[in-house]
Amino acid sequence: MIDAIAFKFQTGTQWVHLPEKYGNWRGVYNRLRMWAVDGTWKRVFTALVAQADADEDLDWAVSVDSTIVRAHQHAAGARKKGPRPASRTTMPSAGPAAD
Repeated sequence: MIDAIAFKFQTGTQWVHLPEKYGNWRGVYNRLRMWAVDGTWKRVFTALVAQADADEDLDWAVSVDSTIVRAHQHAAGARKKGPRPASRTTMPSAGPAAD
């Protein structure tokens, strides 16, 4: 099961393209979701980090990147220059009235 989940995330493939040797993709996906919801993954990773720390196998490295990525103003939902126009009120048409 873990090999199937690892394969999916290592390759970036879609769930439906999971090789048959891992079984039904829906079962793998459902197991992944259940483990995420019930906290199994959190417990596994916490235990692995604790074991690596106890064995002094952890080498914490912090990487700070000063790259700035800016979105275009329209991508961020910004208004164009000037105030936002007020909503127009509808006026009756000047056409002939229905009798």
